[in-house]
Amino acid sequence: MLEAERSGGSRRRCEARCHGGSTVLKKLIATTALALVIGGVAEAQTPRTGGTIRFTAPYGSSFANLDIHTSNRAQDEIWAKAIHRALYNWDANANKPVLELAKEVKVSGDGLVYTYKLRDDAYFHNGRKMTADDIVWTFTRLMDGAKAYPGARYVRIIKGAIDVEKGQAKEISGLRKIDDQTIEMTLTEKVDPGFNFYQAMTSIYPADEAAKESFATKPIGLGPYKFVEYVPGSRLVAERWEKFYKPGQPYADRVTVSIMGEASARDVAFRNKEIDASILGPTQYVAYKADPELSKGLLEVPEVYTRVMGMNPSFKPFSDKRVRQAINYAIDADLIIKKLVKDKAYRATSWLPISSPAYDKDMKPYPYDPEKAKKLLAEAGYPQGFEFEWTATSNESWGIPIVEAVIPMLEKVGIKVKIKPVEGTVLSEVARSGNYQAFIWSNTSGPDPLTSLKCFHSATPQTACNYTQFKNAEFDKLLDEAAATDDQAKRIENLKKANGILREEAPMWWFNYNKAVMAYQPWLKGLQPNATELAIQNYEDMWVDASSPAAK
Repeated sequence: MLEAERSGGSRRRCEARCHGGSTVLKKLIATTALALVIGGVAEAQTPRTGGTIRFTAPYGSSFANLDIHTSNRAQDEIWAKAIHRALYNWDANANKPVLELAKEVKVSGDGLVYTYKLRDDAYFHNGRKMTADDIVWTFTRLMDGAKAYPGARYVRIIKGAIDVEKGQAKEISGLRKIDDQTIEMTLTEKVDPGFNFYQAMTSIYPADEAAKESFATKPIGLGPYKFVEYVPGSRLVAERWEKFYKPGQPYADRVTVSIMGEASARDVAFRNKEIDASILGPTQYVAYKADPELSKGLLEVPEVYTRVMGMNPSFKPFSDKRVRQAINYAIDADLIIKKLVKDKAYRATSWLPISSPAYDKDMKPYPYDPEKAKKLLAEAGYPQGFEFEWTATSNESWGIPIVEAVIPMLEKVGIKVKIKPVEGTVLSEVARSGNYQAFIWSNTSGPDPLTSLKCFHSATPQTACNYTQFKNAEFDKLLDEAAATDDQAKRIENLKKANGILREEAPMWWFNYNKAVMAYQPWLKGLQPNATELAIQNYEDMWVDASSPAAK
């Protein structure tokens, strides 16, 4: 990460001009500072080498597969951060993207052309040095329209990327290799590409090797650990990559990511000292806070995730805004947050979370008003209500338990619900395919507000992230103007207005913004307060001291 600081004036000029600058992110920085105090993980110690980091993937009973390009799930990014790396990385302590696979970047005066000088010490796990060809190949692959890779939503900011997606070109015109270690990227709008290219779903693959069938079962990356084995439904194991480009890192010899979708299983394993860290659900959060010993190892972070019920406009009742608004009025979200989520969340007003620089603190959430809901339903032609199918996973914070609490509230206004249970790995495909009437999910809504709101732009396909097929001309105009302006205040003003339109149009039930909590053992060091997803960590910065049961 220190390499990013060598880009000098070019990067600083971008921060003053682009929406990714320090001014925009000072709210995030403030929340991270709080997280450091709460979690107590900022202690300075000399890292110890050796041993195994025993991490967990808590959001399902499996991984989608071992091709991270195909998944937009945090569950899969947890293992991917050990094996892969993207052009940028997320600096959790500074709360901003930083260069990862490039030593420096120069930005043109108009803010549209980025010239990257790539690292000359980044080696794939088969021993081959990364070159510009690998980046060109990776981004071109992501724009294969026939495959509908979720990472395409980020690559679209490169000029000519959409032409490849539509099958009108074979190469991305705005992505040019200058030499093996230099690449030029021309953007379609004035944005900071760091917000687009730090996610694991944009990880750089080795061009030749990734085209082989064997890559799908034995991934080769640039990360601090190389793949050893994957036992479906159980664990993924990776071992130290000796040629990792950060001197002396990683510290641990191995990383084991155990799949533990059930909170009770994680609780037992953590108390038995079989795992080093565990994401806590509401029930565990209350129990761990009350425990004199367990409460010493809690890291709390306000994440940039918004929990919502998405409504499919092709299902007739949901095509009417009044029905969608009625859903929001009919649900007592505050009561659910207090009683079921145990206050491990913040009430949502619209899409952008509290930590977003474009969050409107004056915006109010929908009040609980069943009579208002009934009136809107009658006006929309549903005085007796209707019935719909609600797709949900078993997640206790935003899944079936929440739906079960909502059902009697909706019944009071005449709306009946039939639950359709699915696995976590299935839910993302359900949302991307439009094969639902309604779904409930926890979606990333930051850290950059423009990138996040683009998920509702009419030009963004459902397969990327416009899951509710939202279309609104005024909304599009506000986002297009925000992307084109150099005026920071104007950009934020536009984004606030666009977020307000989402509240009014209500393509979703706005439930809550997540407060993530991780319990960690006293021997685990180097955790980062990652507000973009606390479960995703840079494993090369972590280590275990001699008291760990897996210290050897």
